[in-house]
Amino acid sequence: MVTFQFVPYQEIEGLSSAKRINKLLKIVKENKIVLLQGRLKKEEEADLIEITMEEVTEKFKGVELSVIYPEKSREGDMLSKMKSGFMNTLLGDRQGFTVIGPASIIKKIEKNPNKIELFTQEKK
Repeated sequence: MVTFQFVPYQEIEGLSSAKRINKLLKIVKENKIVLLQGRLKKEEEADLIEITMEEVTEKFKGVELSVIYPEKSREGDMLSKMKSGFMNTLLGDRQGFTVIGPASIIKKIEKNPNKIELFTQEKK
């Protein structure tokens, strides 16, 4: 059985980077796949991968991570782009969707602009 846990952006927005990473990693170590509203900062994604690599054991094989963004129009007017940038700065990056799961369960993640295909493998 595969278990998904949805994490709304509001649950992590007030946390420090280290606490965000620890919260998400704790969920993944429970063999759950995290569905995160929005995305982590690039530095947080890198830190998550680095911390995970340090914690790899026989039981915990690491994580798979993928982010999908809403398709952005390249020809949007300047006002719309400025408004979107301002809102992201003010409210945090809530656009997109992040999937983080244990490498022992997730075999492969394929993404297109509008969907994520998640292939799992049975735990041995």
